[in-house]
Amino acid sequence: MDESGSFLEKIESLLAKDPSYKFEAYTFVLAALHDTVSGLEKPRHITGKELALGIRKYALDQFGPMAMTVLRHWGIRKTLDFGKIVFALIDVQLLSKQPEDKLEDFDQVYEFEESFGKYKIEDSDKG
Repeated sequence: MDESGSFLEKIESLLAKDPSYKFEAYTFVLAALHDTVSGLEKPRHITGKELALGIRKYALDQFGPMAMTVLRHWGIRKTLDFGKIVFALIDVQLLSKQPEDKLEDFDQVYEFEESFGKYKIEDSDKG
């Protein structure tokens, strides 16, 4: 079995077990993790809080003022959802964790409305 097939099967198994999050939510978290780690001076393991903050930055970079709408469409409504996705990816061996890592590390890192709601389109069309 090739690796992409294995990857897709693992994500599909997560969706079959728990359809709370869409396929795109899993791939987005993986891409945000890559982006976050790539931005470090030297690659290393990052904490849940660091990843949640990196995901926020990545979401705003990718989707701008639509970030919260897109994340909600995928089933993500709070930072704990990022943790649930990460730990699901750990369960299917697409990610790994350190012994000190726990789901609670992702809990209430920031409020979605505050973090994504501040990113509003300026009234640039008034003129």
